[in-house]
Amino acid sequence: MKLLAWALRLRLPGLTAGRAPAWERLGPRSSVGLWPPHWAPIRAFGSKYGPSASGRIMRPDDANVAGNVHGGTILKMIEEAGVIISTRHCNSQNGERCVAVLARVERTDFLSPMCIGEVAHVSAEITYTSKHSVEVQVHVMSENILTGTKKLTNKATLWYVPLSLKNVDKVLEVPPVVYSRQEQQEEGRRRYEAQKLERMETKWRNGDIVQPGLNPEPNTVSYSQSSLIHLVGPSDCTLHGFVHGDSSSENTGLGVPSSGNTAGTQEDLLDAGVTMKLMDEVAGIVAARHCKTNIVTASVDAINFHDKIRKGYVITISGRMTFTSNKSMEIEVLVDADPVVDNTQPRYRAASAFFTYVSLSQEGRSLPVPQLVPETEDEKKRFEEGKGRYLQMKAKRQGQVDPQP
Repeated sequence: MKLLAWALRLRLPGLTAGRAPAWERLGPRSSVGLWPPHWAPIRAFGSKYGPSASGRIMRPDDANVAGNVHGGTILKMIEEAGVIISTRHCNSQNGERCVAVLARVERTDFLSPMCIGEVAHVSAEITYTSKHSVEVQVHVMSENILTGTKKLTNKATLWYVPLSLKNVDKVLEVPPVVYSRQEQQEEGRRRYEAQKLERMETKWRNGDIVQPGLNPEPNTVSYSQSSLIHLVGPSDCTLHGFVHGDSSSENTGLGVPSSGNTAGTQEDLLDAGVTMKLMDEVAGIVAARHCKTNIVTASVDAINFHDKIRKGYVITISGRMTFTSNKSMEIEVLVDADPVVDNTQPRYRAASAFFTYVSLSQEGRSLPVPQLVPETEDEKKRFEEGKGRYLQMKAKRQGQVDPQP
């Protein structure tokens, strides 16, 4: 009852009657139904375990001051659902025990904001397996518990690989699934090859760093860029002592080495859900500094996990504005790990992604975004690259909403 009282006192759009929230009127990004036809999940019927589902009510500590649930909270729930079903599948046959670890999250759109008091329903399903990888599709529905209304808020595709419980560097083979149609396997193989190529294209950015600016002017990159420094402790690590994301490999195509010499005991490594939540927090700070308004996550481009992060390491999550359109902002987020107690290993890039945010008024209406002022040649180059990504996704959304005959 306290949650309902909080929601009603805040007059959150997800729990109050009347006209739909402004987010739902923003265009193709917010055109959501219960199950849009072009988002119907592909079912792989050959797994021992069918689709898994979970849900929980959104609490005040899951949301910002306006009552909108943090994108990082949703990302963490998505990752938890993915690791459960993929770990179950990878242990469905007799053999060496393993845990599935996250290597990549494909682009995911936040189609409608979730609010305090709503129930998040997360469902996950295995849709493709290769020799060393598992593709999991996850859907998130929000339920207004006062009206019973449900909306699709997120759809994500995640890639996992099974690592041995005895050897953190050993990748095991994945039990195959049996597809109801041959086309499903072919479509899955094409998605696998596409994400493998995209992961390799991100390597050139791994040496890039975020440099602080001196007395920056408003609306510049330096003015809003932000960093968060975090010591990885036991509560940040996975229950099985493994990180949900690893370094790149040509053998798996998913960023996890195919073999290694480390053997024996388990290691305490950072949970990927924690990583993604911290990345979203930093991106949100950058967006809020740039707009000085209420901001919400609109989408996340592919999140690539490049290397392990162990307990006791210090991670630096850095975010910087790369591009602005009239109503959206793109923020690049880089995660660097520093093994402070290990002098043999230098600081390295552990993860990277692009987050897109929008600015909302107190009434939930879309606001114009102050235009970014790139100053250096690198900033101008990143701006043009961000513009290209924006135009590409805009064209893709328009094509889905208004298909050509």
